[in-house]
Amino acid sequence: MLTIHRPLADDSRSVVVDGGRVLAVGPYAELHAAHGDRARVREWDGTLEPGRYEPDAVRLLETLYWPDPREADDLGAEPLPAASVPMTDTRWGASARRGVQRMLGRGVTAVAGPFARPPVRTAVQRSGVLVGPAPSALAPDARADFTVLAVDGSCLATVVGGRLVFRRA
Repeated sequence: MLTIHRPLADDSRSVVVDGGRVLAVGPYAELHAAHGDRARVREWDGTLEPGRYEPDAVRLLETLYWPDPREADDLGAEPLPAASVPMTDTRWGASARRGVQRMLGRGVTAVAGPFARPPVRTAVQRSGVLVGPAPSALAPDARADFTVLAVDGSCLATVVGGRLVFRRA
């Protein structure tokens, strides 16, 4: 199914997504005229931008522990040095998933690698986030990785491979 992502702040930069790829970029009126009869429309109170890149992902995911919310009373809610808690493979994987979720919440769609720890590598792969260079511009046939930013620069939504993976409540 096609989806037209319409940024209300500047709908001249709307995007049509077909599966995991960008089909077209341009003014909303033109895209809706060409594809609107077979597309759903998502309207966003912000601007569409290529996804953000996290160059420090290896350190963030392989040296820090991202506590489970159920551990907040004992460990707090912010990441802490992994050496301060006993780390098993299960804990590494869960921590990496929570770390990736935080990155998605900031509009990150690509991260630096490589990741040495198998549970961390698996968590990153399953998220769909690219390991490699910074995301490219939104253009036809590009992978549909982008973020929706509010006026203050905070992330409203993140799309990875055409899937909405984060949406601020």
